[in-house]
Amino acid sequence: MTSKQPLGHRFTLLMGALLLSTLGNGLCFPFTAIYIQELLGLGARAAGGYFVAMAAASFAAALVGGPLADRHGPHRVGVLGAAALAAGYGMLAPADTTSLVLASGACVGVGFGLFYASIVGIVDAAVPESGRRTAFSVRHIVNNVGIGVGSVAAGLALHGAHTPTGTLRLLYLANALAALPLVAAIRYVRPHDTERPAQAEEPAENATYRDLLRARPMALLILAQALFAIVGFTQIEATVPLLLHDDMAVTLGWVSTVVAANSFALIALQPLMSRWLEGLPETVSLAAGPVLWVAAFGCGLGAALAGDGTAPVLRHGLLLAFAVVFAAGELTYSSAFYPLLLRWSGEAAVGRASALASLAWNLGTATGPPLGLFVVAHFSATGGWTALAAGAGVACAVAAALHRRAAAVPPPSG
Repeated sequence: MTSKQPLGHRFTLLMGALLLSTLGNGLCFPFTAIYIQELLGLGARAAGGYFVAMAAASFAAALVGGPLADRHGPHRVGVLGAAALAAGYGMLAPADTTSLVLASGACVGVGFGLFYASIVGIVDAAVPESGRRTAFSVRHIVNNVGIGVGSVAAGLALHGAHTPTGTLRLLYLANALAALPLVAAIRYVRPHDTERPAQAEEPAENATYRDLLRARPMALLILAQALFAIVGFTQIEATVPLLLHDDMAVTLGWVSTVVAANSFALIALQPLMSRWLEGLPETVSLAAGPVLWVAAFGCGLGAALAGDGTAPVLRHGLLLAFAVVFAAGELTYSSAFYPLLLRWSGEAAVGRASALASLAWNLGTATGPPLGLFVVAHFSATGGWTALAAGAGVACAVAAALHRRAAAVPPPSG
Protein backbone atom coordinates (compact mmCIF):
# COMPACT_ATOMS: atom_id res chain seq x y z
CA MET A 1 0.00 0.00 0.00
CA THR A 2 1.14 3.48 -0.66
CA SER A 3 1.12 6.06 2.06
CA LYS A 4 -0.44 8.49 -0.38
CA GLN A 5 -3.74 6.59 -0.43
CA PRO A 6 -4.38 4.60 2.76
CA LEU A 7 -7.12 2.04 2.32
CA GLY A 8 -8.65 2.42 5.77
CA HIS A 9 -9.38 0.29 8.80
CA ARG A 10 -12.36 -1.50 7.25
CA PHE A 11 -10.16 -2.92 4.49
CA THR A 12 -7.43 -3.82 7.00
CA LEU A 13 -9.94 -5.66 9.17
CA LEU A 14 -11.36 -7.50 6.17
CA MET A 15 -7.91 -8.58 4.98
CA GLY A 16 -6.97 -9.72 8.48
CA ALA A 17 -10.05 -11.95 8.61
CA LEU A 18 -9.39 -13.20 5.07
CA LEU A 19 -5.81 -14.05 6.05
CA LEU A 20 -7.08 -16.18 8.93
CA SER A 21 -9.57 -17.93 6.67
CA THR A 22 -7.03 -18.71 3.93
CA LEU A 23 -4.53 -19.83 6.57
CA GLY A 24 -7.18 -22.28 7.74
CA ASN A 25 -7.63 -23.49 4.17
CA GLY A 26 -3.88 -23.98 3.91
CA LEU A 27 -3.95 -26.24 6.97
CA CYS A 28 -6.10 -28.76 5.12
CA PHE A 29 -6.24 -28.52 1.35
CA PRO A 30 -3.08 -30.52 0.50
CA PHE A 31 -4.27 -33.44 2.64
CA THR A 32 -8.00 -33.81 1.93
CA ALA A 33 -7.76 -36.70 -0.54
CA ILE A 34 -5.33 -38.59 1.72
CA TYR A 35 -7.52 -37.90 4.76
CA ILE A 36 -10.70 -39.24 3.16
CA GLN A 37 -9.25 -42.09 1.14
CA GLU A 38 -6.62 -43.52 3.46
CA LEU A 39 -6.92 -42.17 6.99
CA LEU A 40 -10.70 -42.43 7.18
CA GLY A 41 -10.56 -45.64 5.10
CA LEU A 42 -13.43 -44.59 2.84
CA GLY A 43 -11.62 -45.26 -0.44
CA ALA A 44 -11.00 -43.43 -3.68
CA ARG A 45 -14.70 -43.16 -4.55
CA ALA A 46 -15.45 -41.15 -1.44
CA ALA A 47 -12.43 -38.91 -1.99
CA GLY A 48 -13.36 -38.32 -5.62
CA GLY A 49 -16.99 -37.81 -4.66
CA TYR A 50 -16.00 -35.07 -2.21
CA PHE A 51 -14.31 -33.03 -4.93
CA VAL A 52 -17.08 -33.69 -7.47
CA ALA A 53 -19.71 -32.57 -4.94
CA MET A 54 -17.66 -29.50 -4.10
CA ALA A 55 -17.16 -28.55 -7.77
CA ALA A 56 -20.82 -29.07 -8.72
CA ALA A 57 -22.10 -27.16 -5.69
CA SER A 58 -19.62 -24.32 -6.26
CA PHE A 59 -20.71 -23.98 -9.90
CA ALA A 60 -24.41 -23.88 -8.99
CA ALA A 61 -23.90 -21.56 -6.02
CA ALA A 62 -21.87 -19.09 -8.07
CA LEU A 63 -24.60 -18.89 -10.72
CA VAL A 64 -27.25 -18.30 -8.06
CA GLY A 65 -25.05 -16.12 -5.86
CA GLY A 66 -24.27 -13.56 -8.56
CA PRO A 67 -27.86 -12.35 -8.98
CA LEU A 68 -28.43 -12.59 -5.22
CA ALA A 69 -25.43 -10.32 -4.59
CA ASP A 70 -26.74 -7.81 -7.12
CA ARG A 71 -30.24 -7.88 -5.68
CA HIS A 72 -29.60 -8.05 -1.94
CA GLY A 73 -26.02 -6.79 -1.65
CA PRO A 74 -22.71 -8.69 -1.67
CA HIS A 75 -22.28 -8.58 2.11
CA ARG A 76 -25.31 -10.76 2.81
CA VAL A 77 -24.20 -13.31 0.24
CA GLY A 78 -20.62 -13.17 1.52
CA VAL A 79 -21.75 -13.88 5.09
CA LEU A 80 -23.72 -16.91 3.87
CA GLY A 81 -20.72 -18.12 1.89
CA ALA A 82 -18.26 -17.80 4.78
CA ALA A 83 -20.74 -19.48 7.14
CA ALA A 84 -21.18 -22.37 4.69
CA LEU A 85 -17.39 -22.79 4.53
CA ALA A 86 -17.22 -22.98 8.31
CA ALA A 87 -20.05 -25.52 8.42
CA GLY A 88 -18.59 -27.64 5.62
CA TYR A 89 -15.11 -27.90 7.11
CA GLY A 90 -16.58 -28.44 10.56
CA MET A 91 -18.62 -31.32 9.13
CA LEU A 92 -15.50 -32.99 7.71
CA ALA A 93 -13.69 -32.99 11.06
CA PRO A 94 -15.82 -35.76 12.66
CA ALA A 95 -16.75 -37.44 9.34
CA ASP A 96 -16.70 -41.25 9.30
CA THR A 97 -19.17 -42.07 6.52
CA THR A 98 -19.27 -41.37 2.80
CA SER A 99 -22.60 -39.54 3.09
CA LEU A 100 -21.15 -37.08 5.60
CA VAL A 101 -18.07 -36.57 3.40
CA LEU A 102 -20.27 -35.81 0.37
CA ALA A 103 -22.44 -33.44 2.43
CA SER A 104 -19.29 -31.66 3.58
CA GLY A 105 -18.03 -31.31 0.00
CA ALA A 106 -21.36 -29.88 -1.13
CA CYS A 107 -21.44 -27.42 1.77
CA VAL A 108 -17.86 -26.26 1.12
CA GLY A 109 -18.70 -25.87 -2.58
CA VAL A 110 -21.73 -23.73 -1.78
CA GLY A 111 -19.51 -21.63 0.47
CA PHE A 112 -16.88 -21.04 -2.19
CA GLY A 113 -19.49 -20.31 -4.88
CA LEU A 114 -21.31 -17.71 -2.79
CA PHE A 115 -18.13 -16.21 -1.38
CA TYR A 116 -16.43 -15.65 -4.73
CA ALA A 117 -19.62 -14.24 -6.24
CA SER A 118 -19.61 -11.58 -3.53
CA ILE A 119 -16.03 -10.85 -2.45
CA VAL A 120 -15.30 -8.41 -5.29
CA GLY A 121 -18.21 -6.20 -4.27
CA ILE A 122 -17.26 -6.52 -0.59
CA VAL A 123 -13.66 -5.43 -1.17
CA ASP A 124 -14.76 -2.61 -3.48
CA ALA A 125 -17.17 -1.25 -0.87
CA ALA A 126 -14.41 -1.21 1.76
CA VAL A 127 -12.02 1.09 -0.16
CA PRO A 128 -12.22 4.37 -2.06
CA GLU A 129 -12.41 3.96 -5.82
CA SER A 130 -8.87 5.31 -6.16
CA GLY A 131 -7.63 2.45 -3.98
CA ARG A 132 -9.14 -0.39 -5.99
CA ARG A 133 -5.96 -1.47 -7.75
CA THR A 134 -3.87 -1.61 -4.60
CA ALA A 135 -6.70 -3.32 -2.69
CA PHE A 136 -7.00 -6.21 -5.13
CA SER A 137 -3.22 -6.62 -5.28
CA VAL A 138 -3.16 -6.88 -1.49
CA ARG A 139 -6.03 -9.36 -1.56
CA HIS A 140 -4.07 -11.58 -3.97
CA ILE A 141 -1.04 -11.48 -1.65
CA VAL A 142 -3.16 -12.27 1.40
CA ASN A 143 -4.59 -15.37 -0.33
CA ASN A 144 -1.13 -16.65 -1.25
CA VAL A 145 0.48 -15.92 2.10
CA GLY A 146 -2.40 -17.48 4.05
CA ILE A 147 -2.34 -20.71 2.04
CA GLY A 148 1.46 -20.91 2.24
CA VAL A 149 1.73 -20.30 5.98
CA GLY A 150 -1.14 -22.68 6.66
CA SER A 151 0.47 -25.45 4.60
CA VAL A 152 3.79 -25.04 6.45
CA ALA A 153 2.02 -25.06 9.82
CA ALA A 154 0.10 -28.21 8.87
CA GLY A 155 3.29 -29.92 7.74
CA LEU A 156 4.93 -29.16 11.09
CA ALA A 157 1.85 -30.35 13.00
CA LEU A 158 1.71 -33.63 11.06
CA HIS A 159 5.46 -34.28 11.12
CA GLY A 160 5.96 -37.34 13.29
CA ALA A 161 2.37 -37.24 14.55
CA HIS A 162 1.44 -40.53 16.26
CA THR A 163 -2.21 -40.14 15.25
CA PRO A 164 -2.32 -38.25 11.91
CA THR A 165 -6.06 -38.87 11.62
CA GLY A 166 -6.71 -37.19 14.94
CA THR A 167 -4.37 -34.33 14.06
CA LEU A 168 -6.15 -33.75 10.75
CA ARG A 169 -9.53 -33.78 12.47
CA LEU A 170 -8.24 -30.96 14.65
CA LEU A 171 -6.91 -29.10 11.58
CA TYR A 172 -10.31 -29.29 9.87
CA LEU A 173 -11.92 -28.00 13.04
CA ALA A 174 -9.37 -25.16 13.11
CA ASN A 175 -10.20 -24.43 9.46
CA ALA A 176 -13.90 -24.17 10.33
CA LEU A 177 -13.18 -21.84 13.25
CA ALA A 178 -10.87 -19.70 11.07
CA ALA A 179 -13.81 -18.86 8.79
CA LEU A 180 -15.90 -17.40 11.61
CA PRO A 181 -13.93 -14.12 11.94
CA LEU A 182 -14.55 -13.61 8.23
CA VAL A 183 -18.30 -13.81 8.84
CA ALA A 184 -17.98 -11.15 11.54
CA ALA A 185 -15.66 -8.95 9.45
CA ILE A 186 -17.96 -8.95 6.42
CA ARG A 187 -20.88 -7.92 8.62
CA TYR A 188 -18.81 -5.19 10.26
CA VAL A 189 -17.44 -3.63 7.06
CA ARG A 190 -20.87 -3.44 5.41
CA PRO A 191 -21.27 0.25 4.56
CA HIS A 192 -24.29 2.15 5.76
CA ASP A 193 -24.34 4.23 2.60
CA THR A 194 -23.61 2.16 -0.48
CA GLU A 195 -24.54 4.81 -3.00
CA ARG A 196 -21.85 5.54 -5.59
CA PRO A 197 -21.90 7.56 -8.77
CA ALA A 198 -23.25 5.59 -11.67
CA GLN A 199 -20.74 4.39 -14.26
CA ALA A 200 -21.26 5.27 -17.90
CA GLU A 201 -21.16 1.58 -18.89
CA GLU A 202 -23.48 0.42 -16.10
CA PRO A 203 -26.13 -1.96 -17.46
CA ALA A 204 -29.75 -2.10 -16.47
CA GLU A 205 -30.51 -3.61 -13.10
CA ASN A 206 -32.00 -6.75 -14.69
CA ALA A 207 -28.89 -7.48 -16.76
CA THR A 208 -28.36 -11.22 -17.26
CA TYR A 209 -25.22 -13.29 -17.69
CA ARG A 210 -25.90 -13.29 -21.42
CA ASP A 211 -26.16 -9.49 -21.46
CA LEU A 212 -22.73 -9.22 -19.81
CA LEU A 213 -21.08 -11.63 -22.22
CA ARG A 214 -22.57 -9.88 -25.24
CA ALA A 215 -20.32 -6.92 -24.45
CA ARG A 216 -17.07 -7.81 -26.22
CA PRO A 217 -14.67 -6.31 -23.63
CA MET A 218 -16.37 -8.25 -20.82
CA ALA A 219 -16.36 -11.48 -22.82
CA LEU A 220 -12.63 -11.06 -23.54
CA LEU A 221 -11.97 -10.27 -19.88
CA ILE A 222 -13.68 -13.48 -18.74
CA LEU A 223 -11.77 -15.46 -21.40
CA ALA A 224 -8.55 -13.87 -20.17
CA GLN A 225 -9.37 -14.95 -16.61
CA ALA A 226 -9.68 -18.58 -17.69
CA LEU A 227 -6.47 -18.39 -19.73
CA PHE A 228 -4.50 -16.77 -16.92
CA ALA A 229 -5.50 -19.65 -14.65
CA ILE A 230 -4.65 -22.27 -17.31
CA VAL A 231 -1.29 -20.96 -18.52
CA GLY A 232 -0.09 -19.14 -15.41
CA PHE A 233 -1.32 -19.81 -11.90
CA THR A 234 -1.92 -23.56 -12.21
CA GLN A 235 1.38 -24.06 -14.01
CA ILE A 236 3.51 -22.60 -11.23
CA GLU A 237 1.64 -24.80 -8.75
CA ALA A 238 1.38 -28.07 -10.70
CA THR A 239 3.75 -28.16 -13.67
CA VAL A 240 6.81 -26.16 -12.66
CA PRO A 241 7.62 -28.29 -9.58
CA LEU A 242 7.47 -31.43 -11.74
CA LEU A 243 9.64 -29.85 -14.43
CA LEU A 244 12.20 -28.87 -11.83
CA HIS A 245 12.29 -32.17 -9.98
CA ASP A 246 11.65 -34.79 -12.67
CA ASP A 247 13.21 -33.24 -15.78
CA MET A 248 15.94 -31.03 -14.32
CA ALA A 249 16.96 -33.11 -11.27
CA VAL A 250 16.43 -30.13 -8.96
CA THR A 251 16.27 -31.24 -5.33
CA LEU A 252 13.03 -31.05 -3.39
CA GLY A 253 14.66 -28.48 -1.13
CA TRP A 254 15.28 -26.17 -4.06
CA VAL A 255 11.80 -26.79 -5.46
CA SER A 256 10.44 -25.61 -2.10
CA THR A 257 12.83 -22.64 -2.18
CA VAL A 258 11.58 -21.53 -5.60
CA VAL A 259 7.93 -21.75 -4.49
CA ALA A 260 8.71 -19.84 -1.29
CA ALA A 261 10.66 -17.21 -3.22
CA ASN A 262 7.58 -16.59 -5.36
CA SER A 263 5.45 -15.98 -2.25
CA PHE A 264 8.02 -13.71 -0.61
CA ALA A 265 8.51 -11.80 -3.87
CA LEU A 266 4.78 -10.98 -3.95
CA ILE A 267 5.10 -9.32 -0.55
CA ALA A 268 8.34 -7.49 -1.37
CA LEU A 269 7.33 -6.28 -4.83
CA GLN A 270 3.85 -4.96 -4.02
CA PRO A 271 4.96 -1.69 -2.34
CA LEU A 272 7.72 -1.24 -4.92
CA MET A 273 5.40 -1.72 -7.91
CA SER A 274 2.26 -0.09 -6.51
CA ARG A 275 2.88 3.48 -7.68
CA TRP A 276 4.12 2.33 -11.10
CA LEU A 277 1.05 0.12 -11.59
CA GLU A 278 -1.32 2.93 -10.64
CA GLY A 279 0.16 5.02 -13.46
CA LEU A 280 -0.53 2.32 -16.08
CA PRO A 281 -3.86 1.97 -17.86
CA GLU A 282 -5.60 -1.10 -16.45
CA THR A 283 -5.70 -2.93 -19.78
CA VAL A 284 -1.96 -2.36 -20.24
CA SER A 285 -1.28 -3.67 -16.74
CA LEU A 286 -3.41 -6.74 -17.46
CA ALA A 287 -1.51 -7.47 -20.67
CA ALA A 288 1.82 -6.98 -18.88
CA GLY A 289 1.07 -10.00 -16.68
CA PRO A 290 1.50 -12.70 -19.35
CA VAL A 291 4.39 -10.74 -20.91
CA LEU A 292 6.22 -11.04 -17.60
CA TRP A 293 5.27 -14.72 -17.42
CA VAL A 294 6.84 -15.31 -20.83
CA ALA A 295 10.01 -13.71 -19.45
CA ALA A 296 9.77 -15.82 -16.28
CA PHE A 297 9.40 -19.06 -18.22
CA GLY A 298 12.35 -17.87 -20.29
CA CYS A 299 14.42 -17.76 -17.09
CA GLY A 300 13.37 -21.35 -16.44
CA LEU A 301 14.36 -22.27 -19.98
CA GLY A 302 17.75 -20.64 -19.40
CA ALA A 303 18.21 -22.76 -16.26
CA ALA A 304 17.31 -25.90 -18.21
CA LEU A 305 19.74 -25.03 -21.03
CA ALA A 306 22.47 -24.31 -18.50
CA GLY A 307 22.23 -27.90 -17.29
CA ASP A 308 24.04 -29.59 -14.42
CA GLY A 309 27.49 -28.82 -15.76
CA THR A 310 27.31 -25.07 -15.19
CA ALA A 311 27.97 -23.24 -11.97
CA PRO A 312 25.10 -23.91 -9.53
CA VAL A 313 24.91 -20.20 -8.72
CA LEU A 314 23.90 -19.44 -12.34
CA ARG A 315 21.29 -22.17 -12.51
CA HIS A 316 19.81 -21.41 -9.12
CA GLY A 317 19.94 -17.69 -9.83
CA LEU A 318 17.86 -18.18 -12.97
CA LEU A 319 15.33 -20.24 -11.03
CA LEU A 320 15.02 -17.52 -8.39
CA ALA A 321 14.67 -14.96 -11.18
CA PHE A 322 11.80 -17.08 -12.55
CA ALA A 323 10.05 -16.93 -9.16
CA VAL A 324 10.46 -13.15 -8.82
CA VAL A 325 9.49 -12.23 -12.39
CA PHE A 326 6.46 -14.53 -12.22
CA ALA A 327 5.39 -12.78 -9.00
CA ALA A 328 5.63 -9.41 -10.77
CA GLY A 329 3.26 -10.75 -13.42
CA GLU A 330 0.82 -11.88 -10.74
CA LEU A 331 0.76 -8.38 -9.27
CA THR A 332 0.12 -6.69 -12.62
CA TYR A 333 -2.79 -9.09 -13.17
CA SER A 334 -4.31 -8.67 -9.71
CA SER A 335 -4.08 -4.88 -9.78
CA ALA A 336 -6.02 -4.66 -13.06
CA PHE A 337 -8.43 -7.56 -13.49
CA TYR A 338 -11.01 -6.81 -10.80
CA PRO A 339 -11.00 -3.02 -11.28
CA LEU A 340 -11.77 -3.68 -14.96
CA LEU A 341 -14.47 -6.16 -13.99
CA LEU A 342 -16.07 -3.59 -11.69
CA ARG A 343 -15.90 -0.80 -14.24
CA TRP A 344 -17.33 -2.80 -17.12
CA SER A 345 -20.06 -4.57 -15.17
CA GLY A 346 -21.32 -1.56 -13.24
CA GLU A 347 -22.49 -1.90 -9.65
CA ALA A 348 -25.89 -3.28 -10.66
CA ALA A 349 -24.28 -6.40 -12.16
CA VAL A 350 -21.02 -6.80 -10.24
CA GLY A 351 -22.30 -9.97 -8.53
CA ARG A 352 -23.03 -11.63 -11.85
CA ALA A 353 -19.71 -10.48 -13.28
CA SER A 354 -17.89 -11.84 -10.21
CA ALA A 355 -19.68 -15.16 -10.61
CA LEU A 356 -18.59 -15.34 -14.27
CA ALA A 357 -15.00 -14.59 -13.23
CA SER A 358 -15.18 -17.30 -10.58
CA LEU A 359 -16.53 -19.85 -13.05
CA ALA A 360 -13.82 -18.95 -15.56
CA TRP A 361 -11.19 -19.36 -12.83
CA ASN A 362 -12.61 -22.76 -11.84
CA LEU A 363 -12.60 -23.86 -15.47
CA GLY A 364 -8.97 -22.77 -15.75
CA THR A 365 -7.86 -24.48 -12.54
CA ALA A 366 -9.56 -27.72 -13.64
CA THR A 367 -8.00 -27.60 -17.13
CA GLY A 368 -4.50 -26.29 -16.39
CA PRO A 369 -3.02 -29.16 -14.33
CA PRO A 370 -3.91 -31.95 -16.84
CA LEU A 371 -2.41 -29.85 -19.65
CA GLY A 372 0.69 -29.28 -17.55
CA LEU A 373 1.02 -33.00 -16.79
CA PHE A 374 0.76 -33.69 -20.53
CA VAL A 375 3.60 -31.24 -21.16
CA VAL A 376 5.81 -32.86 -18.52
CA ALA A 377 5.08 -36.36 -19.86
CA HIS A 378 5.74 -35.59 -23.53
CA PHE A 379 8.39 -32.85 -23.57
CA SER A 380 11.94 -32.46 -22.34
CA ALA A 381 12.77 -29.74 -19.81
CA THR A 382 13.57 -27.25 -22.58
CA GLY A 383 10.43 -28.22 -24.49
CA GLY A 384 8.34 -27.93 -21.34
CA TRP A 385 9.54 -24.41 -20.52
CA THR A 386 9.05 -23.41 -24.17
CA ALA A 387 5.48 -24.78 -24.13
CA LEU A 388 4.72 -22.83 -20.95
CA ALA A 389 6.07 -19.64 -22.52
CA ALA A 390 3.95 -20.26 -25.64
CA GLY A 391 0.85 -20.66 -23.47
CA ALA A 392 1.57 -17.37 -21.74
CA GLY A 393 1.97 -15.84 -25.20
CA VAL A 394 -1.59 -16.92 -26.07
CA ALA A 395 -2.88 -15.22 -22.92
CA CYS A 396 -0.90 -12.12 -23.88
CA ALA A 397 -2.56 -12.09 -27.32
CA VAL A 398 -6.02 -12.20 -25.73
CA ALA A 399 -5.08 -9.41 -23.30
CA ALA A 400 -3.77 -7.32 -26.20
CA ALA A 401 -7.05 -7.84 -28.08
CA LEU A 402 -8.86 -6.75 -24.93
CA HIS A 403 -6.76 -3.59 -24.78
CA ARG A 404 -7.58 -2.75 -28.39
CA ARG A 405 -11.28 -3.42 -27.91
CA ALA A 406 -11.39 -1.42 -24.66
CA ALA A 407 -9.85 1.59 -26.40
CA ALA A 408 -13.13 1.94 -28.29
CA VAL A 409 -15.15 2.03 -25.03
CA PRO A 410 -15.55 5.62 -23.78
CA PRO A 411 -14.31 6.18 -20.21
CA PRO A 412 -16.92 6.83 -17.54
CA SER A 413 -17.78 10.48 -17.09
CA GLY A 414 -17.11 12.39 -13.94
